[in-house]
Amino acid sequence: MDFSYWSANVAVLAVYAVVAVTHLLGMRGAATGAGRHGRSVEPGLLAQAAIFQIGLLMVLLALVSPMGYYAHQLIWVRNLQDVVLAVVAPALIVLGAPWLPLARGTGLGRRWHLQDKDESAAAGDGDAWTSTTSAQPGWRVRPILVTVLFCLTWWVWHLPGPFDAALHSPAIYAAEVVTYLGVGVLFWLQLIGSRPLSPQMAPLNRVALVVAAAASGTVLGLIRAYGPGVAYPAYLGLGHSVSSVVSSQQAGGAILWVFPLIPFSIVAVALAVRWLEDEESGATEADFDRLLKHKSAWPSRPGLR
Repeated sequence: MDFSYWSANVAVLAVYAVVAVTHLLGMRGAATGAGRHGRSVEPGLLAQAAIFQIGLLMVLLALVSPMGYYAHQLIWVRNLQDVVLAVVAPALIVLGAPWLPLARGTGLGRRWHLQDKDESAAAGDGDAWTSTTSAQPGWRVRPILVTVLFCLTWWVWHLPGPFDAALHSPAIYAAEVVTYLGVGVLFWLQLIGSRPLSPQMAPLNRVALVVAAAASGTVLGLIRAYGPGVAYPAYLGLGHSVSSVVSSQQAGGAILWVFPLIPFSIVAVALAVRWLEDEESGATEADFDRLLKHKSAWPSRPGLR
């Protein structure tokens, strides 16, 4: 495999540059606002900014690096690219919480809301980034429906017809990439907090969403790993033999089966730990309340019983 195949896709590079620069300008605005109040930017915000930029860079590399080239030559590389675009990169983007910096960088959105948050954050208010936007129904889609949409999108693009069509049509391939990223971001927003947005469901219910998505992907991966025959005949037209296409298809099935389980397992364990902590905290609080309400057996004044 030759790793010298890099693409100079102008559209992809332009979109990446615009989003990355807009985000950095928004972070610069946050730093400037904090500086006016004599405070530095919170370290957590800088870490989130770095995570978002890494997620954005992963999208770029998946499309213009040799991975993008060999995705049109080998099924298993295409499947690896799918995992990056639909699962890994969206998770990092959501974890990076870029929404307020992007809004600030573009000058769009409710300026006075952002200004109030900047001033509160600079004043040291830890809850300054909890926006009332998360309480509005406009941005929310029911988590179960989003999970179904994520699984449906994953399956549809791996059916033989759409999978082969994206190989020959740049427009269909672009639609595949955009839907992977969009639905992936929507799905991860249901699982993890992304300031100022917060998931609707309790941690244990979010674990169920992760399990459902992981199970769906596992079934598809098993079908491709152990299914007989050539599922994607378009790859035969690239000069590959039947046996090589089947081998690549089986390796791709293993990737679809195993690789998404890594981030899904991490977030499932984190949510389970969060649920246990909430349960323990609730039980401790209830015990403390009962202790306060319990009438003492000791007399209220000396000599009285």
